[in-house]
Amino acid sequence: MNYRKHTSYIQTICFVFTLAFFVSFGVQAQKEPQYTQYMYNVGSFNPAYVGTVEMPEIVGLYRAQWIDVPGAPRTMRFGINVPFSNEKTGLGFNVVNDELGPTTQTYVDVAYSYQVSLSDATKLSFGLDVGGSFLHVDYEEEYFYDSNEPLLDEQVNKFYPTIGAGAFLYSENWYAGISIPNFLTNGIYGDEVAVLVEDKVQFNLIGGYVFDLSKKLKFKPAFMVNYLQGSPVNVNVSSNFLINDVFTLGASYRVDNAVSGLAGFQISDGVFIGYSYDYNTNGLGDYNNGSHEVILKFYLGGGGARSRQPKINNAKGKPKQIDSPRFF
Repeated sequence: MNYRKHTSYIQTICFVFTLAFFVSFGVQAQKEPQYTQYMYNVGSFNPAYVGTVEMPEIVGLYRAQWIDVPGAPRTMRFGINVPFSNEKTGLGFNVVNDELGPTTQTYVDVAYSYQVSLSDATKLSFGLDVGGSFLHVDYEEEYFYDSNEPLLDEQVNKFYPTIGAGAFLYSENWYAGISIPNFLTNGIYGDEVAVLVEDKVQFNLIGGYVFDLSKKLKFKPAFMVNYLQGSPVNVNVSSNFLINDVFTLGASYRVDNAVSGLAGFQISDGVFIGYSYDYNTNGLGDYNNGSHEVILKFYLGGGGARSRQPKINNAKGKPKQIDSPRFF
């Protein structure tokens, strides 16, 4: 066996092993796209968030997971959150492209939120999103190995409707939320893709609190929990320090999965950029060079972290500008 044939043989084995790994672990354990900077990306998975922002915002995110693993997840998100002038409703739009092995899913949805005041300082927002998922499976794609013979001669292209909902409770220095990205799961997937897409409802739970340590330093712990029936609970906890309302530095831990470092910079009143790096603490850490995630946010109207917070009435019934940045 010459060197080229030997290399092709090894790469083919790696392809089969990697595909089996994704089918048995990667896809079912990660139905919805995974984010490390979830605190800045709430509108992607909770429609109740879209009307709670102070001004319209545009969000772009790119995540490259498990670097150097062929066919590892790659996620891109484009989102818009627009609060209406009545300070009760809002509209959102999301496009998320998620690639994993031979599968590509593109989620498109429109979100609407309505909020009520529970007290002078606390509001509760409800949200609903409607859209669909475009699923493409290409078994002929040869990015795993160098061969003229594809592993499977088949392609799958399907569209599935999605309906999600969420609730978001927040005040001046804390927030909590719960959401379900899609209720329409059971029975919508055919046999040809049932092994690639988990057809169970997923629950997302988030929360965070802002501690004012001084005028120039804030401490911001947060958490996110994902639950999918039949899979282990995914728990994320993070802590960040906000310095001069400009620099953000922190760390995150995904239980039994990864540790992460996070950094953010308020480039101007209307532009924020954030970056995170994940290192796997499980067995997968020996086979990849970590995960990178970059997020870019534009606030239409300026103001950045200091004025993008929602307005809540004070005791005198006058609008009050919240000056404590939250985790998003």
